[in-house]
Amino acid sequence: MHTTIGPFTLASWKGTSPVGRKQSGWLGTSPEFGDIRVVYPAGPYAREKIVTAVEGALIPTATFETRGIHTEVVFMPTLNRATLRVGDEVVRMSRNRWAQTHRGRSLRMTYLGDAYTLTAINRWAYTLSRHPGAEDPGAVVTVRQSGRGSGKKATVQAVGRVLPVDVCLAALFCGVNRSVLTKLGAVRAGFSRIITFWLNLLG
Repeated sequence: MHTTIGPFTLASWKGTSPVGRKQSGWLGTSPEFGDIRVVYPAGPYAREKIVTAVEGALIPTATFETRGIHTEVVFMPTLNRATLRVGDEVVRMSRNRWAQTHRGRSLRMTYLGDAYTLTAINRWAYTLSRHPGAEDPGAVVTVRQSGRGSGKKATVQAVGRVLPVDVCLAALFCGVNRSVLTKLGAVRAGFSRIITFWLNLLG
């Protein structure tokens, strides 16, 4: 079902899981798709694994999972060693980590025959594009994060008629570390992981 949607906002939140783990995320309501909730880290919990999940009234449930020792020093999943699932379907992902431009470094995905591209605008904003098909002109969802602390928010806007999974994926990536989609962000992320690893090791 393709739908034209109006802008909506997701507000940041912090809480505690039923097992006592600290969690963060985003929460808001789309007039067309109802309540949307993003949470990280989401359960079930395991060593060397971190998951972000999104769910909503009229969108599919999706998870973004990262595995590896580096997950012990991050608070949300990264694009390295990651698996994306929409429902029970694994979404194929690829990216060129050596590209010099934002577009070249985009995350490319394929879900049920539809091709998607996640592209950084800057550190705090990104677009999720569903490519045009034979009978589908495609759509672009833009997400812009702003504010600090409890005042953080993410504004979601779309051009074109979107599918529920378009909104699902756009919201999900609010809870994923997207820094490597920019060249400078990739350098910062690398240094941050190294420093955090040694601080934890020495502490």
